[in-house]
Amino acid sequence: MNLGLSVLEALQSLAANKMRSALTILGIVIGVAAVIAMLAVGNGAQAAITGSISGIGSNLLFVFSGNMQEEVRNPKPLTLNDAIALKDAFLAPSVENVAPVIQADREVVYGGERARTQITGITPDYLSVRNYELIEGEFIDDSHQLERASVALLGPEVADKLFGSREGVTGSTIRIDGQPFRVLGVLAPKGGGSFGSQDDVVLIPFETAQSRLIRRSSGRVDVIFVQATGADNVTQASDEVAQILRERHRILLGEDDFTIFTQEDFVDTAKQITNVLTIFLGGVAAISLLVGGIGIMNIMLVSVTERTREIGLRKALGARRKDILIQFLTESSLLSMFGGLIGIGLGWLIAFVVGQVAMAYDTPLTPEVGMDAILLATLFSTAVGLFFGIYPANRAANLEPVEALRFE
Repeated sequence: MNLGLSVLEALQSLAANKMRSALTILGIVIGVAAVIAMLAVGNGAQAAITGSISGIGSNLLFVFSGNMQEEVRNPKPLTLNDAIALKDAFLAPSVENVAPVIQADREVVYGGERARTQITGITPDYLSVRNYELIEGEFIDDSHQLERASVALLGPEVADKLFGSREGVTGSTIRIDGQPFRVLGVLAPKGGGSFGSQDDVVLIPFETAQSRLIRRSSGRVDVIFVQATGADNVTQASDEVAQILRERHRILLGEDDFTIFTQEDFVDTAKQITNVLTIFLGGVAAISLLVGGIGIMNIMLVSVTERTREIGLRKALGARRKDILIQFLTESSLLSMFGGLIGIGLGWLIAFVVGQVAMAYDTPLTPEVGMDAILLATLFSTAVGLFFGIYPANRAANLEPVEALRFE
């Protein structure tokens, strides 16, 4: 029996039981669609997260107090003087700019609206280091810093919460922990970042924050952002920063009492997390594909039982064991193939709908249906059809002609 004849007979057999074949295919459709959709959402989430992190610059270093890998005895905090030392062009020629910050959660009030958000005390260099832009207004400058001015830049999410708008709010007066601050401007949206949303923030002058809202002893700072002269000099800048801090903190031997991260570190960590989530979601979806395969085996076993006399007659007329085996494997493969093709289309549709819903809620998530997901789902569904069709096909092929013809 040639392959073309086997396919034709398989189609005729499946068409004779349309409802049963359709319900069997449905299990594969759901499984493949789930795999495609989950992998697409996972890829989209990874692209959104890594894109947001990369969006703040590829030449940025983050310097934190403490060693995040090992405990250090008598660690020294990062200070404003440390940040000033890192600007030394002779000691750190690969460093272009430095921006120390202090930050804390505080309540912001305007009229009857309240919002609890992150207040960040910054120097004027911070805005260029972090690649911030404005929707309206002006940046914090040196005069605001020297005068300890009560001015604030609002993140777009904060502006939405307090004013219901991102425009026309410059010049308004808000209160932070009961103290009045004039709105200097509104930041352009940046989305999620390494430390949560970059839009749910209020920026105020460093000196103002330190003297009135976020008091720190001995000039201590929370984070120092360091901008390298270029993406190719990030490693060199990191080494220079580490050497300066070791000398200032008098670390001759042992572990550093500070930690330096680069953008690549955050991107790699985000990719590892999203890869794990994507694999987990794909594995959960694959379970439904496995259930669909069991459905195929169940239906094929029923089909073998119903067609026992037909199988006996075929064998009596000269059909070989291989012919019977191919016939039933072809039927199971067609069931899984049809289910796989329909499932790919349904999975793409689900991913598209998820993307539209995310867009409606201003969530930066665009599911990506990659060719790898399509190939994986197609190969897996085909393998499921073959695997779960082998036992029924083998059972049919091993029937003795005499016993099959006597079957009632």
